[in-house]
Amino acid sequence: MSPFMTVAAYAPPGVGMLAVGIVTEVFGGHGDTAPGFDFALCTDRPGPVPTDLGVPLTLTHGLDRLASADLVITLPWAGFRTPPAPAVLDALSAAYEHGALVAAHCVGAFALAAAGLLDGRRATTHWRFAPLLAGRHPEVTVEPDALYIDEGRLITGAGAAAGFDLCLHLLRREHGAAMANAVARDMVLPAHREGGQAQYLAAPVPEGCRDERLAEVLAWARANLHEPLPVEELARRALMSKRSFARRFSAATGTTPHAWLRSLRLSGAEELLETTDLPVEEIARRVGYGSAAVLREQFVRRRGVPPRSYRRAFTTTP
Repeated sequence: MSPFMTVAAYAPPGVGMLAVGIVTEVFGGHGDTAPGFDFALCTDRPGPVPTDLGVPLTLTHGLDRLASADLVITLPWAGFRTPPAPAVLDALSAAYEHGALVAAHCVGAFALAAAGLLDGRRATTHWRFAPLLAGRHPEVTVEPDALYIDEGRLITGAGAAAGFDLCLHLLRREHGAAMANAVARDMVLPAHREGGQAQYLAAPVPEGCRDERLAEVLAWARANLHEPLPVEELARRALMSKRSFARRFSAATGTTPHAWLRSLRLSGAEELLETTDLPVEEIARRVGYGSAAVLREQFVRRRGVPPRSYRRAFTTTP
């Protein structure tokens, strides 16, 4: 299947303006960084649409726009506790049946669940409303801690700014790491966060001298990705015990040092596969894997394809 080029975001009455801004920013114009997506906001009936900020949006596209989209995204709205109209649910189901990718940001997952699209699948939403989603739709396996969950052609994401993570994941999955990284740089965002990373962190912004040391160690690790980088070495550079380092790392990032390094190595390998003609053995060395075989094993496990297949799908070199 070709990567999506036509994107339709469904904006219900009472739509969240933050969500509107996120999808418009990601799939709007980025010059030469990304292809010119055919992007549209659509709603139940074209015309003025109320928002959560009280400032109406004037939208010119109705539900028929969903039928022609490669990617459909349902946005969160203030009245999500009441299911959308049957016409909306039918349009979402029809888009999925016609082969579209269907995603939901935040409580937009309630619309997909009401349409029956999430039955028998895993899904996430804003952590605050995850119990409500699970209670209303016991046939859905709700994972309240995930940033996003990818179930093939159905993808759900957490609330608020996690919409950026959801959209960047879709870009990375369908158009490659180089494009996703470039769009993220354009928006001054982290290039990639794993979907299993925690939604809510007790200390999302590290404070104090210890965490300043932690930030310095993370920067050093990024610059020395070709090294083995055992946790013991990272802890030593942070002037902490291994146990203290792991605890502070988890509090600051929502993940473990091992998972963070794995994500960093795989992202680095993706971009090198896309943008260079380096042998897989050299790419493995540059991102810190002991051999091409180890890189291949990790790539197949985490990305579903071997490195050479990934390169054929996403390469940007002549």
